[in-house]
Amino acid sequence: MKNISIAIHGGAGTILKSSMTPEKESAYKKALQQALDSGYDLLKRGSSSTEAVEKSVSNLEDSHLFNAGKGSVFTAEGTHEMDASIMEGKGLEAGAVSSIIGVKNPVQLSRLVMEQSGHVFLTGKGAEDFAKKMNCDFRDKEYFYDELRHQQWLEVKGTDKVQLDHTVTKEHKFGTVGAVALDQFGNVAAATSTGGMTNKQYGRVGDSPMIGAGNYANNETCAVSCTGSGEFFIRAVVAYDVSCLMEYKAMTLQEACKEVIHHRLKKIGGDGGLIALDSNGNVVLEFNTEGMYRGQKTSQGTNEVLIYT
Repeated sequence: MKNISIAIHGGAGTILKSSMTPEKESAYKKALQQALDSGYDLLKRGSSSTEAVEKSVSNLEDSHLFNAGKGSVFTAEGTHEMDASIMEGKGLEAGAVSSIIGVKNPVQLSRLVMEQSGHVFLTGKGAEDFAKKMNCDFRDKEYFYDELRHQQWLEVKGTDKVQLDHTVTKEHKFGTVGAVALDQFGNVAAATSTGGMTNKQYGRVGDSPMIGAGNYANNETCAVSCTGSGEFFIRAVVAYDVSCLMEYKAMTLQEACKEVIHHRLKKIGGDGGLIALDSNGNVVLEFNTEGMYRGQKTSQGTNEVLIYT
């Protein structure tokens, strides 16, 4: 069998072991492993990398533990506005949505945008109308309610402050989920999904749905999914920058990821991380924070889920 690989992430940031109970850590690792296995099983059965990343990200969206889908944070208006994107490396096809409300799995809608709409990026009510036309699964606001997320919102409600996911005094987690995969046909794909920032206003959109910033895939180079302080990832065009360094500077995947995350991004004050893989199945899980929820599984025998450095 040709090499197959998949990697996932569930957010990066200041994740302190001292503030993590054994039960909570176990729950995170179990959710990550289930998402990893679901995508890998599809790859093993001959499915495409696109199907695999969609499946893994959908699993993470279905968990209240991560800031995407069901676990999305509250906006300033007390709603849940979600963003997502997906991209295929073979023909550079892509689909993305932003500021959508009520869609159970935004990543699935992103794929429909890519394959059925004739466009790349749909937003707000228009994206929701398209989702209804495509018979996507919608859920009411109670489905997206989580007490922890609600308490986070109450801490900053009525102010101009925003928070990245579970922000508390010693814990800053950039809540985004994502996956990258290589299938047996040599095609790579990437998908990213998020609920954004707690108390976000003015229709704020981060890097997750932006092709080239938070998500990118090209068979000639790599597939990348990012998580971090979105404004910096947009300004640095992080996902595409990794691909560019490989294509034009002949860097390896590892070299390119290190250069972007530890030098170029930090130079402008950005923190966070990314997951990436190349057409040979090499996987890189790079971050400049204290931790990142992450995992990888490959046909070479690697199977791990990790949180801390």
